[in-house]
Amino acid sequence: MTCDITVPCPTAPKAREQRSLATALVVASAAFFAMAGIFTKSISSDPWTIACWRGLVGGLLITTYALWRSGRRGVSLAIGWRGLAMVAVASLCALAFVAAFKYTYVANVAIIYATVPLIAAALEWMILRVRPQVGTIAVAFLSLVGVGIIVSGGLGGGHLGGDLFAVCMTVGTALYMVMIRAFRDTPVVWVGAISGYVLFAAGWLIVDPLTVSAADAWRMVGFGFTFACAMILWTEGTRLIPASEAGVLGSAEVPFAVLFAWIFLAELPPFASIAGGAVVMAAAIVHAVRSRKASRTGD
Repeated sequence: MTCDITVPCPTAPKAREQRSLATALVVASAAFFAMAGIFTKSISSDPWTIACWRGLVGGLLITTYALWRSGRRGVSLAIGWRGLAMVAVASLCALAFVAAFKYTYVANVAIIYATVPLIAAALEWMILRVRPQVGTIAVAFLSLVGVGIIVSGGLGGGHLGGDLFAVCMTVGTALYMVMIRAFRDTPVVWVGAISGYVLFAAGWLIVDPLTVSAADAWRMVGFGFTFACAMILWTEGTRLIPASEAGVLGSAEVPFAVLFAWIFLAELPPFASIAGGAVVMAAAIVHAVRSRKASRTGD
């Protein structure tokens, strides 16, 4: 069994258990992330207001989780310059995340986000000099085939601004994945909470977050809750596997997002979108099966 030079080599049973746990965590986080389009489209407020309240609610929940996880050891508030860099990236990604769903189709955002595995693999190679496995790259390209099928169905005609926000969010997410792996001593769960508070504070300087309806307020609370769940699951899962692999598993968000948009927003995608989403989901499942077999037999 070969090991990444940046990750200690665990025993075979521990490796299998770790990979299985990571798979479950990242796929579950994808389902929660896929709810973002539903919440954003159903809230009438602007992106800054949404990001502001989602940041506060999510930050409080993540903080509660960090305190519970630390137990008697307490939680360190010192994150250093590396943590601050991660806060900046996470905050910008969160804002772009909301704006993308606000200004373009849910399917478009999910499609663009599906390119995270390739971007993460490229950044991980450039920054950490970690060469991704051939199988990971192959499955990542398979996910792009699914993206191509969806785009060929004519869903690429969303607003340019929203699509550009989705691109920024995707690149930032890939970078954040790599930073989690590179800055292993940084309390990334706490970083997620701080980024939420940063968005909340910035929102008060830019908009008036109190001018929201009661219905929007409840939706934003729900949005913050799902955001916190997604961030906790994703952060914990990404810690256990390379960024490129986490990105492939996270591609499960595409079919989830398309399905949720169809059910809750009546955004009925054409057959090409359903077929492409099935390909992306199949890629994530194939990767998970390969990973489990590799951990059992050795790479």
